[in-house]
Formats: sequence, C-alpha cells, structure tokens
Amino acid sequence: MEAVKEALTDQEIDDYRYQAPRWTVVVPPGGEKRLERNFQFPNFIEALDFAIRVGEMAEEENHHPRLVIEWGSVTVSWWTHEVRGLLPNDFQMAAKTDTIFAEF
Repeated sequence: MEAVKEALTDQEIDDYRYQAPRWTVVVPPGGEKRLERNFQFPNFIEALDFAIRVGEMAEEENHHPRLVIEWGSVTVSWWTHEVRGLLPNDFQMAAKTDTIFAEF
C-alpha cells in the first residue's frame, strides 16, 4: 500500500491554481483547506442534474466531494480527507467539475 502523501503547502496550492482558476480556497471550521465553487442554475432540476453528474464522475474516480444542492445552485467542495487538505488530484477534480458545468 502506498504511503499517504502530505497536503500541499500554500506555495504548492498557488502553483496548482491555474487548473481551477474560478475556485476559491476555503478553510472552514476544522482547518482543512478545500477548493470550493458555487454553480448557478435556472431551476432546481438542472442543479440536481449537475450534482448527479458530478457524483457519477466522483464515483468513477473514487474521490468524492461535498455537494450542497439548493434551488438554482450547487456548491461543490473538493479536498482529500486522508491528508486533511489539498492534493493535486483535488485541482484535477475541480477542473473536471468545470467541464461538466460547461455542458449545461
């Protein structure tokens, strides 16, 4: 089994930002840095459809986000639980989420 990597440093996070330029690095209570973005939709059904598609992609990649679904919006948060922070894969998943959103 491969050893768990360490979370990215602030400098490394800055180096990966180009992959997910519309995402914000947030630090909620608990201190785990996360990538977060809110996506807007004209109604609940499109928001739900987007969340389902993100969920399907996450399941294929075996890396799962926090999804908050509301009327007309979905907030997606990516981070790696094992390192209690961000890894390069979180930026890749954010970019894939942006690609799904571009299809709406």
